[in-house]
Amino acid sequence: MTYIALPIEEPRPLPFYLAMEEYVARNFPACDHFFMWQVEPTVIFGRNQLIDSEVNTLYCKEHGISFYRRKSGGGCVYADRSNIMLSYITPDTNVNFTFNRYMLMVEHALQGLGIDARTTGRNDILIDGKKVSGNAFYHLPGRSIVHGTMLYDTDIDNMLQATTPSAAKLKSKGVESVRQHITTLNKYTTLTIEEFKHHLRTTLCDSETVLTPADVCAIEKLSHDYLRPEFLYGCNPAYSTIINHRIEGVGEFEVRLEIKENRIRKASLSGDFFVTGDIDTAILSPLRGVEYNPSAVAQALAACDAGATIHNLEKEQLIKLLFN
Repeated sequence: MTYIALPIEEPRPLPFYLAMEEYVARNFPACDHFFMWQVEPTVIFGRNQLIDSEVNTLYCKEHGISFYRRKSGGGCVYADRSNIMLSYITPDTNVNFTFNRYMLMVEHALQGLGIDARTTGRNDILIDGKKVSGNAFYHLPGRSIVHGTMLYDTDIDNMLQATTPSAAKLKSKGVESVRQHITTLNKYTTLTIEEFKHHLRTTLCDSETVLTPADVCAIEKLSHDYLRPEFLYGCNPAYSTIINHRIEGVGEFEVRLEIKENRIRKASLSGDFFVTGDIDTAILSPLRGVEYNPSAVAQALAACDAGATIHNLEKEQLIKLLFN
């Protein structure tokens, strides 16, 4: 695997690194690439999440914490200079294979230090049953991008205040608070953060490509997409029916329906699930104008491959979700 290095290492805002993933995926040869990065205190929430439900924006603004939306699904995370962000770009497009391969690579790198790390659930790496790394993915044409956190010595107080995980998510993990659910890597190794980064890089990569100044300029231009208000804030429609439900192994969902004369006029899906297809084409568009009852909805979604649109979701679960 090839490590992607910047010509000058200096602090950059988070959108630069998200754009760097895209740039490598769109412009570099079809082989595996990897890089690591760190940012000033920042909250990153998933493509399909509602900012008002996930981010304490008032606290963030008062404490100089940035917040950005990413293009992958999954949940809201907090990062700072004591957290290492990992980016993996591959031509493999099979979701399960790609995700599991990446998770196992990181797990084995930790185990190489004598740390009993284990992959579990949808997207976590645990030590002593506590989360040390959370990960997400998304597709570009012919490429998959997996990225995640590695909590080395993160400011837990900022994490607790800046993000707002739901009670349902915490309950699903068998804990009552974020603090009970997470751990940091520095409790299990004497390596400094830079020494650990060196270990991870030499374990996973056998070559290096250094970006050119022209590459950096192109990445900076691409990063502007993440700053657009319509992308950052999205839309938070006030529909007449709101359904909140968690499906184990799939994620949290918030369904918003506008129903008039017992027909679905509008529908939206948000949450921390992983998207593997076009939600609007496969799910939302077929529902518009459909009578709001299980039989009519099932008929409207007869051609829908739910699992090909939202990772691990079964069609029966989708239909029950709409009437939960």
